[in-house]
Amino acid sequence: MLALTLVGPLPLLVVICWIYASAVSPVTGPRSPAWLLTLLAIAGLAAVAGALVLWSAVRSMAGAAGAAASPAPAASIQAGVVPVRVAPEPVAPAEVGEVEGLMDAFSRMLSAVEQQASDVHRYAVRLDSAYKEIETSNARLKEFSFKDEVTGLYNRRFFSIRLEEEVSRYRRFNHPVSVVLADLDGFKEINDELGHAAGDETLRGMAEILLKHSRGINVLCRYGGDEFAILLVETSKGGARLYADRIRYVLPTYRFAHGRRVTASFGIASLPEDVTPSPEALIRAADEALYAAKRAGKNRVSVYEDIRAPLAGEDITPEHRS
Repeated sequence: MLALTLVGPLPLLVVICWIYASAVSPVTGPRSPAWLLTLLAIAGLAAVAGALVLWSAVRSMAGAAGAAASPAPAASIQAGVVPVRVAPEPVAPAEVGEVEGLMDAFSRMLSAVEQQASDVHRYAVRLDSAYKEIETSNARLKEFSFKDEVTGLYNRRFFSIRLEEEVSRYRRFNHPVSVVLADLDGFKEINDELGHAAGDETLRGMAEILLKHSRGINVLCRYGGDEFAILLVETSKGGARLYADRIRYVLPTYRFAHGRRVTASFGIASLPEDVTPSPEALIRAADEALYAAKRAGKNRVSVYEDIRAPLAGEDITPEHRS
């Protein structure tokens, strides 16, 4: 019974389990779990051991049957003596030793398979850890490619991607979105008279103010030179004006190492009030509002809606903002 179980149902059950696991998880294939590979190896060894045990048992039973079927001596029959059936001889010690040797070899093979499965598991754990480290490094590299080196804010490329996403979200859900462009007043003079180190310090101070007075969902960007762009998510035109006024009031009070007082001009455009829902139209409207603030005397906030009518008949070509 043991031999038949080892040869037949047990390997068949293991094969069925392997086929089911392969059907449920197509990726199993060459990357089958260690426990399943171990189970398959055990089933194969069990089938071999069962076949050997069955072969030994069948050979012993055949020898015993031959001895029992041999005719009784004629003299005993003539004397009226009833022949007595002789019990089958026990399995020879050599055969017992052979079976024990096979089982011992089977145990050693099983131990080796278990050790290999443990090694494979440890290797898989190390490989998974390496993959996670690579993913983390890639994420950091991607983040660095979207950051400005001087200010630590996002760069223009990232701002354009996020602006496209928010405009698309507005088209689907009609949620308000505003863009604020800020340009430092007199930045060229700081660079020319005090040097680029002082200019970089001024840019970093502006970035610090923006970060301190902005919500986490807003996108802060150094748009180019001394110009900053702020994407205000879920913010109407009124909220954008309050935000720009707060930055404009705080900036002159910031103590820069070079000792100069710094101001900025702001331009605001919002959806849905000002332009058609497209990233280019929104940026262009905010830029025209910023240009209007510069022309009006600097250090002020201008909203595109307020300047739209006067600009209708003008050809606007923004000059260098200094």
